[in-house]
This record gives sequence, C-alpha cells and structure tokens, in this order.
Amino acid sequence: MSVLVIAEHDAGSIKSATFNSVSAALLINADVHVLVAGLTCGTAAEQAAKINGVTKVLLADAEIFQHSLAENLAPLVTGLASSYDHIVFNATAQGKNVAPRVSALLDVAQISDITKVISADTFERPIYAGNAIATVQATDSKIVITVRSTAFDAVSNGPQSAPIVLVDAVVDSGLSSFIDANTISSDRPELISAKVIVSGGRALGSSESYQRVLTPLAEKLGAAMGASRAAVDSGYAPNDAQVGQTGKIVAPDLYIAVGISGAIQHLAGMKDSKVIVAINNDPDAPIFNVADYGIVGDLYELVPELAAAL
Repeated sequence: MSVLVIAEHDAGSIKSATFNSVSAALLINADVHVLVAGLTCGTAAEQAAKINGVTKVLLADAEIFQHSLAENLAPLVTGLASSYDHIVFNATAQGKNVAPRVSALLDVAQISDITKVISADTFERPIYAGNAIATVQATDSKIVITVRSTAFDAVSNGPQSAPIVLVDAVVDSGLSSFIDANTISSDRPELISAKVIVSGGRALGSSESYQRVLTPLAEKLGAAMGASRAAVDSGYAPNDAQVGQTGKIVAPDLYIAVGISGAIQHLAGMKDSKVIVAINNDPDAPIFNVADYGIVGDLYELVPELAAAL
C-alpha cells in the first residue's frame, strides 16, 4: 500500500521539512500521498500536489485543524491509516507531538528520528545523542516513523499536479483548545532549513550581547541565528533558536559557534554541518573537537572583526 506523509504548513505554503520527509517516503514506496489538514489551506494543498513524487493529496479543511492540535489531528490520521502501511511525520515539534498519539491509537511501536531507509521495514536512527546508530526493523502491520529532515535531501516541485481529494473532518475531541501562540517573526531563514547558522552560547552573558554581537554577522551572511541550551535557559535567546538534542537538529553548509563550549547535547544537533567554525576563549573546549576551523580568543573582539571583514 501507499505511504502517507503528514504535511506541515502555514495555510499558504508547505514547510520545508515536509519536502525532506517526502524524500524519505519515496525510498520506502513510490506511491506517496500527502495529508494537508488545516483551515483555508487550499493553497498549501495545491503546493503539495506539485511536489515531485507525490501521487495524491488529501485535504482536510476544517476549523478544528486550524492550529494543528494533536488531539484532533491524531484521530484524523488513524481514521485514514487503514489505506496505508507507513505513516510519516517530520521530526519537528508538531510531528513529535502527533506521531506518538497515532502510534498509541494504532497500538504499534513508533520508530523515531530516522536518518536512513534500508528497506520498507528497516531503518537507521541515532541513539546516545548521535554517538551510535541503531538499525531498527519494524514488525507491526502499520509503521509510524518520524524523519530527521537534515538526513534526507529535499525533493523539489515539478510541473505536474497530483489530484487533491477532500476528506471528512473528525469530531472535535474537546480535549484541548488553542489559547495563544508566541511566535517570533524574522526576515532571516528558518533555522532548520538555513544554509548558514550563527549560534551563541552562555558566554555571551545577556540577551543584549547575544543580539549586539551576533546580529551584524548574521545579517552579513544571510544566516539564521541559533543558540545553545544554556543560552536559551538563561534567557539570552528564544526557545525557537535552540540547537541540540532537545532543540532543533540542523546541518547547514556553515555553522558558526560563538561562545559555545560544545556539550554533547549541543553537538548532537549540529555536528553534521558541512563546515563548523568555533570561536571560544577556552582552547580545551569540546567544540574544537568537531570544528573544521577554530579561533581561540575574545568573542567580543573576534566576531565584530569577522563581520567587518565580510
């Protein structure tokens, strides 16, 4: 049977991680369907229909899906599951919220954060903060997986347009309600899909220093701004900027770590970056073990100099 990919979108467009998940799904089965659930999300469904490899788009357009509440999305997905052997989510905050509920409702084991498809029932996934890779074989009749987007190349849009089929909405579970969303708007690229990332650590000392030191460099490079967990916990950077095992997993072309010592939790989220540059005043900082280029010195002097030289 087919593979069902659960799309993430902002009503107007499909989010980048979905393109990576479709790429993984195509390695499982050539017949890939995409579910777009939301309110007035027809435009997103039309974009999903143009993704190379997608053969059908399922559109669930109803008010109860407007904010992607897991308590309503999970019953929708499980109601469609009888037609699919595989259900694929992005390994994002939304995917990690919905996928376990779907797995529980289907009474199957979930395979999380896959980085490689070996066969239709066998996958690789990192364990121990990425220090080991486990090969996992599923034995359930339905396989629920989440996909680490940085491990798969994103598919592109094509000239074709897959058929869009309307599906009936489920009844509101009443288990949760949307109250508010605190989001940060920025002209910079989305962290998880950025080609260049400038990240700051606790050594920056304050949110004012985080912005003052890193922003000029990020603007020169057209980079997204990230942070270590320590910097986020200290209030220097927003939660959405956290890179690491409990934050976002990234693999940009260039990752610049400023004042980040290199805890295992942080390295697990960025060590697959193509080029890593570390700036730290501690020559023994673990970050230098994974860095391609390291600069030992005062970040308050080095980062402005670097920005000025660009």
